[in-house]
Amino acid sequence: MLTTMLLIMVGLLILGFPMMITMLAATIVTVMVFLPNIQPIVIVQQMMLGVQGFVLLSVPMFMFAADIMVAGRTAHKLLDFVESFVGHLWGGLAVTTAATCTLFGSISGSTQATVVAIGRPMREKLLARGYHDSDIMALIINSSDLAYLIPPSIGMIMYGVISGTSIGDLFIAGIVPGILVLVLFSLFSIFYAKVKNIPLLPKATWKERVQASKNSLLTFGFPVIIIGGIYSGFFSPTEAAAFSVLYAIVLEVFIFKSVKLKDLSKIAISTGIVTTVVFVLVGTGTAFAWVLSYARIPQTITSAVLGVDPSTLKVLLTVNVAFFLGCMLVDPLVVIIILTPIFYPSAIAAGIDPVHLGIIITLQVAIGSATPPFGYDIFTACAIFDKPYLDVIRRTPPFFILLLLSAVIITLFPTVSLFFVG
Repeated sequence: MLTTMLLIMVGLLILGFPMMITMLAATIVTVMVFLPNIQPIVIVQQMMLGVQGFVLLSVPMFMFAADIMVAGRTAHKLLDFVESFVGHLWGGLAVTTAATCTLFGSISGSTQATVVAIGRPMREKLLARGYHDSDIMALIINSSDLAYLIPPSIGMIMYGVISGTSIGDLFIAGIVPGILVLVLFSLFSIFYAKVKNIPLLPKATWKERVQASKNSLLTFGFPVIIIGGIYSGFFSPTEAAAFSVLYAIVLEVFIFKSVKLKDLSKIAISTGIVTTVVFVLVGTGTAFAWVLSYARIPQTITSAVLGVDPSTLKVLLTVNVAFFLGCMLVDPLVVIIILTPIFYPSAIAAGIDPVHLGIIITLQVAIGSATPPFGYDIFTACAIFDKPYLDVIRRTPPFFILLLLSAVIITLFPTVSLFFVG
């Protein structure tokens, strides 16, 4: 049965069909051929159940808030703020890029929005200072992965919905791992700048720093709403997403005046189109995962791969490898939907904290999103920068190594993930 499902999916992907069609076709064929006792209407019911979770309302709202900010001035103000403090140091512009991706990730939760918002303005600055274009694009697409680790991560929301883990706890748990990756990227950027002898920027005066701080002060309202509101119990994740949209509109339309009221309808339509794709993927992925579960395929896979009584380390290693390989090939949300039900029971049985497991999965999803052959941030960069595929991925190995190092640290030391979790 599993072989048939995989052959159908691979065959349709090679023919150019989108992932949602391949999963749905594999699901329908499997039910008709191997599980005739299941009525086809059950597939539709599972698809509907997959998108009915109340917390999923936060996904389109976080995406809408991110799209408003991409169209506005939030990213530029964050860049100016970070650059005023670290721009004059060795690798200052590269560190600014990584740090701003972290800050913007704490607002948007989307790696692709981060590539667009931060990548465009920073690429020109980095080119002007003597950075190689392939190094710049590698830095941007990998730094954008921080948006998956720093709340509000859409990947964390999806994992929380599927596993029943507290999304608020996942958001809080992602802070320290996100900072860890940022520190490693910053150290590499400093080393690179010294080796390549990248010219230093003039040091900003304290007057300029104060002004940049004033200009960017209101943008920090987003993490206060999202992290502070959820951590204090004042907001649920869905309520925090709704307030983020309201705050983005107030900030960009009425205070910064970088977005007009009439532009909101166009932005909303764009968000709606992307949201539709995401929710169709979620629905088809849920039906696909349900068929796998009904046929007890997850138990067969975990028994074959992990054995009868696997150790904690073996389970964690398998989860890392499975999610990393999966996200190299297909959409991260699909991987979370399909693989989480397969490995979650074994992980819990091995005594792994579900929040720690969620952070590991989210990190591997982030790594796979920027890793060849099909990491989707790569194709986002190709489209935005109008650059060939090979140019975008040529200088990614150093960042890939740093991300794997982060995965090892987070896997072996659960405290990194659970530091702020009660």
